[in-house]
Order: sequence, then C-alpha cells, then structure tokens
Amino acid sequence: MMPRVTQDAFSYCAELVRNSDRDRFIATLFAPVQCRAGLHALYAFSLEVARVRDLAREAMPGEIRLQWWREVLQRQREGEAGASPTAVALLSTIEAYRLPVNALLMLIEARRFDLYNEPMLTIAQLEDYAINTSSALFDMAAQVLGADAAAAARPAGIAYAMTSLLAALPKHAARRQLYLPLQLLESHGLGPEDVFGAHSSAPLNAAVAELRSLVRRHLDAAAEMLRSLPQQALSAFLLIALVRPSLDRLERSDIFTPSMLAPWRRQWLMWRAARNLNRLAS
Repeated sequence: MMPRVTQDAFSYCAELVRNSDRDRFIATLFAPVQCRAGLHALYAFSLEVARVRDLAREAMPGEIRLQWWREVLQRQREGEAGASPTAVALLSTIEAYRLPVNALLMLIEARRFDLYNEPMLTIAQLEDYAINTSSALFDMAAQVLGADAAAAARPAGIAYAMTSLLAALPKHAARRQLYLPLQLLESHGLGPEDVFGAHSSAPLNAAVAELRSLVRRHLDAAAEMLRSLPQQALSAFLLIALVRPSLDRLERSDIFTPSMLAPWRRQWLMWRAARNLNRLAS
C-alpha cells in the first residue's frame, strides 16, 4: 500500500494540474485509473518548471529554482525533496515507470530560455525548444501508459508547443520575450521591436503565417503516426485534437488579440478524439 505521504503528494499534483492545466487534467480522465497518478506527477513537474519565470520575476531566482530541480533529479536534495509534494510524486513516478532522468534534465535546461529576454534565433532552435519541452512530455506520458510513442511525440510536441506560443504572443511581447525566431522575422524585413510594439502589419502577419504553415506540416507528420498509436497511449496525446482548431482560430484573428477555443469546445474535441483515433489530428 502506498505510504500516506506519497498519497498526499499525488493528490497535490492532481489538484495542481486540475487548476493550472485543465486540458491535461481532462485528458488524464481517459487514462487507466492506475496510471493517472503518474501522469499527474509528470504534468505537475512540467507546470512547476514552466511557471518559474512568472513566480521568480527575475532571472537569478529562477536559475536557483531550476538548479534545485536538477539536483532533486540527481538525488542531491533528498531531505529538501521530501518537503515538496511534486518532487515526492515525481521521484516515485520516475522509479515506477523508469522515466528517463536525462530527458527531464533536458526539459529543465530548455526552460532556462524562459528566464531571459534573449531572442529565439532560428527556427531550428525553436523546434529544439519544443522537442525538449513539449515532445518530451508527450513521450514520457506515453511511457507511463506503457507505450513507446517517441516517433509520434516529436512532431506532435512541436506542433502543440508552437501553437501555444502563437496564442501567447501578446503576453510574451508585453514582457519583451521573443519566441518568434529572428531568422523568420529578418526574412520578412522585421526585427524584435516590430513584435514588441504589439501592432500587426502585413510583413508581421506574413511571418506568423509562415510559422503556422510550419506547424501544420509538423501536425500532418504527427497525424500519420498517430493513426497507428497504441490504444493505451491515446490519453497522452488527446491535446493534439486542439491544435488544428486552435490554428484555424488564430489564423482568423489579429495576432495580438488571438481568438481562443471555449473550454466546452476543448473538452468536446478531446472527447470526440478519444472515441475516434482518426480525429486526433484532423
């Protein structure tokens, strides 16, 4: 029987995911009951490191927090880790499902980019960021569910991450973070200030449209692989059902006032995809 402290840690993670990543929480409801705690722990960890910039405000406290997580994963903070419900649940999940610690460390390293206002330089750098954060999360969630879905996770994660970044463009522009690659902007005669000014223009719209086209190509590549996805891995990828409808809405709205899918529609899209695998990336 699971120790009480570990049960409490997993309950904490479930509540954190429920409150802060509603889409993923709903997706876990389609997972086998015995796998949900592991998914909650994995997603709670991802939330913890993704929101370091928002909580720390400045780079140095953020670096300290990310370094703490590195040391937790390397078993250098055994005593302190016991005081963090997310750390307790994550370490238990790593052991239970043999999750790759190196992939989790790379996820933390990728999140260092969030702490600073240095620009994303190239499209390849943006893809690497997406692979080490979003793709890795899809891959490890599938592993918790007992499936090897690394090939599908790569393009699926890139498509999901880039769509999320496009939706968050106004927030990032307001704090002078640039996830739109400089390479892409410069090819359209633009620079960072054209984004930070928060005013759409024909060249900027064209640059963003080019990125959306890249997202669709990754999504199409993922769709081919997801059709043969093992049934037990389905819940790990249900968020992909949101990507194409989200892109369609973003395409029809101003890039600085993006139109978002309503919560009820997000739930319906995931429910529909859970019933029919062919609708996962359609």
